[in-house]
Amino acid sequence: MPPMSASATSFLCRRALPAAERVPVDATPPIGVLFVCLGNICRSPAAEGVFRHRLASSPFADRVHADSAGTGDWHVGEPPHRGSIDATRRRGIDIGRLRGRQVDVKDFERFTMILAMDRSNLDDLRSLRPQGFQGHLGLFLDFAPNQPVREMPDPYGRAGSEFDRMLDLVEQGVDGLIDHLGGRLATPK
Repeated sequence: MPPMSASATSFLCRRALPAAERVPVDATPPIGVLFVCLGNICRSPAAEGVFRHRLASSPFADRVHADSAGTGDWHVGEPPHRGSIDATRRRGIDIGRLRGRQVDVKDFERFTMILAMDRSNLDDLRSLRPQGFQGHLGLFLDFAPNQPVREMPDPYGRAGSEFDRMLDLVEQGVDGLIDHLGGRLATPK
């Protein structure tokens, strides 16, 4: 199999890639974004995949890294839900290589932005947050200012159309987040 291009691998989850394709820890970009839902199989991997896909064509792609996790441990090591895989694939994004993991207190050291899909996940993250965390902890859809919905509905156990609705919301959140990051990264320090 020929090696994948940088853009092809940029939206794949590093934890699912062979060691030779992983970004060294000391080369981690300055801004890290962690998407968090309950089980890390529906909403957060979809957000990670869409974000990585769209970030790949931005001028600051090499300055941002992303991952996803769940507050629960039920799906650790499992691929995303078939509904999320199918919905993202229909939009040209492959998240099938991602694997579920549980959020860890060390994530507060690795990521500058930790974005929850709903208030319940946000409450769980607040209880894990170390006292010295200086990053942003909030709701993902706060970055979709024209969207009145603040909490991402969980499509788990629902019809396939709910995964498409979830993905519509994910795309709005990702677009707003990339705009936000573009403004932040364009500002000289």
